[in-house]
Amino acid sequence: MLTIDFVRLTEVAPEEIAAHMSDPRMAEHMPLLTGTWDIEAAKAFVVTKESCWRRDGLGHWAILLDGTYAGWGGFQKEGEDWDFGLVLKPERFGLGPRIGRQALAFARADARIPSVTFLLPPSRRHLGALARLGAEFIGEITHAGTRFLKFRLETA
Repeated sequence: MLTIDFVRLTEVAPEEIAAHMSDPRMAEHMPLLTGTWDIEAAKAFVVTKESCWRRDGLGHWAILLDGTYAGWGGFQKEGEDWDFGLVLKPERFGLGPRIGRQALAFARADARIPSVTFLLPPSRRHLGALARLGAEFIGEITHAGTRFLKFRLETA
């Protein structure tokens, strides 16, 4: 059985993050993913995500499967909401539900997180997993000039 660990992004080589985010399959459902992801972009990304940890005491993690980088994700404060994001390497897409359940167990145990939101691009068609979790559709929103579907899951 695979061991899933959440560690800080600083524990992963920027080259791994750059290679992950440069895969053209990543942009299919990530409308905000633009530009080139080189090592400098990956380093800047980590700096930005670390600032969330300093500001909010929580942020995105690197996700390791049996010690190997599989992607990143976690909770980021967006206004009053704790938004959950999960960005896995394409060969690990099938593990999203399992990783998501572990992350949501973390959220349920953390008193700071009474609910979690999910922003998904309208191109995402398979939303049954969110319904099975009990997430409710809130509506369409615009974030950074792009349209998203917003869902909320109560964790308290």
